[in-house]
Amino acid sequence: MAKGSLPVSPLAPAAFPRLGAIAGVRLATAAAGVRYKGRTDVLLAAFDAGTTVAGVLTRSKTRSAPVDWCRLGLDGGKGARGLLVNSGNANAFTGRAGAAAAEATAKAAAKVLGVQPKTLFLASTGVIGEVLPAERVVAALDGLNAGLSPDGWEAAARAIMTTDTFAKGASATAEIDGTTVTINGIAKGSGMIAPDMATMLCFVATDAKIPAPVLQALLKPAAERSFNSITVDGDTSTSDTLLVFATGAIRHAPVREARDPRLKAFAQALEAVLTDLALQVVRDGEGATKLISIEVTGATSTAAARRIGLAIANSPLVKTAIAGGDANWGRVVMAVGKSGERADRDSIAIWMGGLPVAADGAVHPAYDEAAATAHVRGTDISIRVDVGVGKARARVWTCDLTHGYIDINADYRS
Repeated sequence: MAKGSLPVSPLAPAAFPRLGAIAGVRLATAAAGVRYKGRTDVLLAAFDAGTTVAGVLTRSKTRSAPVDWCRLGLDGGKGARGLLVNSGNANAFTGRAGAAAAEATAKAAAKVLGVQPKTLFLASTGVIGEVLPAERVVAALDGLNAGLSPDGWEAAARAIMTTDTFAKGASATAEIDGTTVTINGIAKGSGMIAPDMATMLCFVATDAKIPAPVLQALLKPAAERSFNSITVDGDTSTSDTLLVFATGAIRHAPVREARDPRLKAFAQALEAVLTDLALQVVRDGEGATKLISIEVTGATSTAAARRIGLAIANSPLVKTAIAGGDANWGRVVMAVGKSGERADRDSIAIWMGGLPVAADGAVHPAYDEAAATAHVRGTDISIRVDVGVGKARARVWTCDLTHGYIDINADYRS
């Protein structure tokens, strides 16, 4: 699906947020013709020496060649000096040829930046099963290197789009020992969204000085509560990649462990950026017209609450009912029952938009069908379910399922 052929999601933000420069980060984009002509499809980022990196990558058994390359880079612990991303081609399920294409682009990008290949990170998104035309990406590198600039976050976000209808960005600041640090992030994602670590692609940079092990310890739980708590269609991408780069350009007192209380504000800001980006992905769900928040309480564990929430969020019956403005809470009951997690049938309670729908395993005496229907006919829908077996809770987000999803994916490769 060529970028620009889809109308902007009705749930899109009014404008791309202002993302200022991050000291130690330079960006450039180009149109390399990876799949389509005349569209920006390659992003190159350069990081100053001393930049640390943390990441979470897809657990898909059919992961892409760039994911394998990133895994080696994260395990190598050499830090990060560059990032090369292309859209239009996922370079997934491409065997040795795909691995060779990934290596060729990484080495070429490392060469133009004057850094070691092990410090160059990769990501690709787009069609699966086609080898990346590495020569087209390589041919664009000299121009990309010459165009590196501290600005350009919106252009970077647009370069990584596939079926996205709007560019996604977020920013936050925090203080570490009285020193202000900034966090910027961009993401792409619209379909094939049921992350098994992150989203399809997300890149975050900060000028804070955070050791890699500490950054990793902060990232993993934040990813669980943000990207790992969203779903559009229940399909996990072969390319899911979330990377966070810390340049250390802003000097503050050293931090050596994630539990350091001086990192509390930074950890909250990082999670806020990730959650903002994750919700933008849901708002841009293919064919979406509604954002749905699902809170599960009374579960035996946070993991169980999350699985129940995702069972509701991934149910085509729940999603199509909401698309049609039908407050069919029976479908929510069905999804709780199929989740495989403990739930007390005769204690389950349900709310829609804060309105009581069910209680003690039956319809609530004060249930107002007209009020519930009015809520689900809006654009921001909330569902809460208490399953009556514990004290744990979790929140997940999804979107409705419309015919637009079929329209987009029926001719994705044409």
